[in-house]
Order: sequence, then structure tokens, then C-alpha cells
Amino acid sequence: MAAFLLGAVLLIVQPQIVPSRPAVNSKAETSSQSVQRELLKKTSQKNDFKENTHSNGSCRQLPQTIIIGVRKGGTRALLEMLSLHPDIAAAESEVHFFDWEDHYKNGLQWYINQMPFSYPHQITMEKTPAYFTSPKVPERVYNMNQSMRLLLILRDPSERVLSDYTQVFYNHMQKHKPYPSIEQFLIKDGELNVDYKAINRSLYYIHMQNWLKYFPLDHIHIVDGDKLIKDPFPEIEKVERFLKLSPQINASNFYFNKTKGFYCLRDSGRERCLHESKGRAHPQVDTRLLEKLHEYFHEPNKKFFELVGRTFDWH
Repeated sequence: MAAFLLGAVLLIVQPQIVPSRPAVNSKAETSSQSVQRELLKKTSQKNDFKENTHSNGSCRQLPQTIIIGVRKGGTRALLEMLSLHPDIAAAESEVHFFDWEDHYKNGLQWYINQMPFSYPHQITMEKTPAYFTSPKVPERVYNMNQSMRLLLILRDPSERVLSDYTQVFYNHMQKHKPYPSIEQFLIKDGELNVDYKAINRSLYYIHMQNWLKYFPLDHIHIVDGDKLIKDPFPEIEKVERFLKLSPQINASNFYFNKTKGFYCLRDSGRERCLHESKGRAHPQVDTRLLEKLHEYFHEPNKKFFELVGRTFDWH
């Protein structure tokens, strides 16, 4: 009896082991996950099978790699460059499956239908830069595939803020709609407006912490977006190694276009550049305001470097 009581006490005081990754709670499974599983089962049914397979042996499948961000970090350039590799099959447009509720509620079968046809030896890939800063996305990706390989391309946070503004500014100009100057967004009551969404998107360490709750760091490859602009080939080599692809892309696939001011692609003798909307000049910003931006990002950048065990050449 004494031994029994001792064992009971030990069970009570023994510390619980906390898993390093979120545990799947089968009893508390969400309705959306249940719907997705049901939709996946249907892929084996005749009608869905016809939609997702081709007579040449290719088929649509869930991506094994996702470019999760960051907005205005160079995601389109990265996707276009990786598309040079014969073992990459990439979705052409941003899918927004995990961050848009109207898309996510459609389930995984809808997601598969947005993917390109690919062969068994190819990696299916999509890119949606809004994923990185969307709080719900990491868990949703994890629930779909815990082994997902993720690509994250980052630029100097201050430069990313200016690019973010520039994109929205030109979108308004094309629609003949007025848009405030960047100073009106960056300054509030004489101080830096830290509530400006473009600034929040550049606080990389906050968003990275959310992803690291679900995926280990060795499943997330960070591409240096500033280096990709200046010399793309070494960065693409690193991505090939991360994805365990044979080295098929080489330096001759890239050439500097003096007219556009950035690198373009050469594939089997055919040359192509990114859309004219890429590489737009940033607005002129007062030097003192730029210094405020640099000072604001100094500590967040330091925290990010410590978090990922890497440093970047940012202000």
C-alpha cells in the first residue's frame, strides 16, 4: 500500500513534457480541417482524378515548397529564377489559400486545383508573400504538411517599406486616384508612425517567431533579397542545395540589363525580364526621415539576427 501511494505521488509531481512542436489534438480538430480531409478523399474519385491528371503522366499535387514572403522582398524574381530549373513546377499567380478565408474554406482540393501540372520528379511550388505576416498561416501550413520546405526572401527593412509604398502609389496612379505622399504615412504628430502597415511588415523577427512555433529553422531558407538583386546566381545556388535539387541553373542564365538596371534571365537562348512594374524608383525621402527609419529598425533587426543565427547587410 505504501509503494502504491509513493507511485501516485511521483506521478502527480512529475513535470509534464512539453512538445517542441504543436501537438495535433484529434478531439479538438477544427471543422475546416475535417472538410479538407473529406475533400482530399475525393481526389481518388473519378471526376476529381480526371481534373488533376494529364495523359502525359503529369498531375496536379499539393506544393512541397512555398515561397512565404516577404512582400516587396523579391518573391516574383525568385520564383522566375527558380522556374529555370527543369525540376520546378511553379504556380503562375499568387494563390492566397492560407491567408484569405474565402479561399481557405474551399479546402485542399481547391488548393490542388490551383497548382500547375507536374511530373513525379518535380517539386510543385507556389508563392504568396502575404503568408509571412499573416498570423493564421503558419499553423495552417503545418496542419497540411509538417515537412514543408519554406522559402523566405528578405530585403533591408527600410528599403522594403519604401518599395511597399511605391507599389501602392503606382497602383493608385494607374487608376487616376490621388495618393498621399510617403511622409504623410511615415510621420504622425512629429514622430515616426509605427502603426503604418508597411513598417509592421518589416518587423521580421515578430513574424519569424510565429513561424518558428511550427517549423524548425532548418525547414526555412532565407534568401538575401539585396544580394539577389546585385548578384543572383550565388543565392539561387543556395536555394538549389536547400531543395536538394541537382545544380541545373548556372551563371549564364543571368545577364545585366543596363536599360532596366537589373538582372534578366536567359533560358535556351530566349531572354526575358521581369515586368516593368519591378525595379521602380523609390520616392525621394528626407535624409532625416530615413535616419529615423534606420534607427527604428536597429533593435528589431538585431533580434532577428539572433533568432535566425545570421546577419544581413542592413542599415
